[in-house]
Amino acid sequence: MATSIYGNYPDLGKVKKILVVKLRHLGDVLLTAPVFTALKKALPHAHLDAFIWAESAPMLQGHPAVDGFILYDRNWKKLGVRKLMKEVALLQCIRKENNDVVINLTEGDRGALAARISGAPIRVGFDPKGKGFLGKKGLYTHVVKNCPTVRHTVERNLDAVRRMGIFPRLEERRLFLHVPDECVQSAELLTGPSPYILIHPSSRWRFKCWPIAQMRELLHHLLERGEKVVFTSGPDPIEMNMVEQIVEGTNALNLAGKISLKELSALIQRAKALICVDSVPLHMASALKTPVLALFGPTSDAAWGPWQHSKARVVTEPMSCRPCYQDGCGGSKVSDCLQQISVAKVLSAYDHLMNTFSEELCLRS
Repeated sequence: MATSIYGNYPDLGKVKKILVVKLRHLGDVLLTAPVFTALKKALPHAHLDAFIWAESAPMLQGHPAVDGFILYDRNWKKLGVRKLMKEVALLQCIRKENNDVVINLTEGDRGALAARISGAPIRVGFDPKGKGFLGKKGLYTHVVKNCPTVRHTVERNLDAVRRMGIFPRLEERRLFLHVPDECVQSAELLTGPSPYILIHPSSRWRFKCWPIAQMRELLHHLLERGEKVVFTSGPDPIEMNMVEQIVEGTNALNLAGKISLKELSALIQRAKALICVDSVPLHMASALKTPVLALFGPTSDAAWGPWQHSKARVVTEPMSCRPCYQDGCGGSKVSDCLQQISVAKVLSAYDHLMNTFSEELCLRS
């Protein structure tokens, strides 16, 4: 592959090893899956590694295009001075890998340093726009311009491979999430054979959550209809407590904090539908094509909403200020755009989603 003068694309003809860096949370990492797909399609003989947070590894484990992992353990921050020793050792490991290409998919300093220290002749990263340490932009051989308008995070990630002269087809932009067979079996044991609605009402960011009272009212409506309802959440005690308050006094199955991420993927895959907020289960449902209804408040559904998923719907309240990306109105940790979403509106959106899905199945049969 010769270097293009017009696009200033790198010569990828001798590339054998590529490191992709995404030091971010679970959903962010899952949304990088098409990057690996596109790279493997263009460079089938290249070895692809992911440099990610250890807790995010399940999001890419089992991806057919990911050959290995370099994991950063965020618990190192508890080690004091020894944290620096761990980080230095990790960077030395990256250096020894002799990567030909390093792609940093965030503006973070750690990813930029890893790219430079790697010694890779091709280093691709997003324009930091003056953020971070002085001279960070100069660490890259190929700088990715940030789209000035709203752009879905999947496409934004793929802009890094486009900067290299690789232009993925639509089918190469699909999300991928591996669900182990043993986790499917575990999910069936937990929930039984009957169909269920899965609700994941929490997020690590409380200002992205629908109020407990409204979620509890929604649950009662679903139970009155004879629906079987299962709840999940992350292992954070606050998230688990939120679910406990919602399900108290009902026969809803509470699995909050009791399952692994891969088991959660199996529960989503087997569910009749998923109802959630802007959090990782939404992206898992997009990958697994489970019908999903997502409630969005201060964050952008255009940037973080369902991806290539016809059986997905987003519920928002049309306010002039959203998306504001603030941690609640005025930094209050409470988002009025979520508070104002009524239970009736969510039920109506759910019914429309399921009726549309049922009509599609009838038309195909």
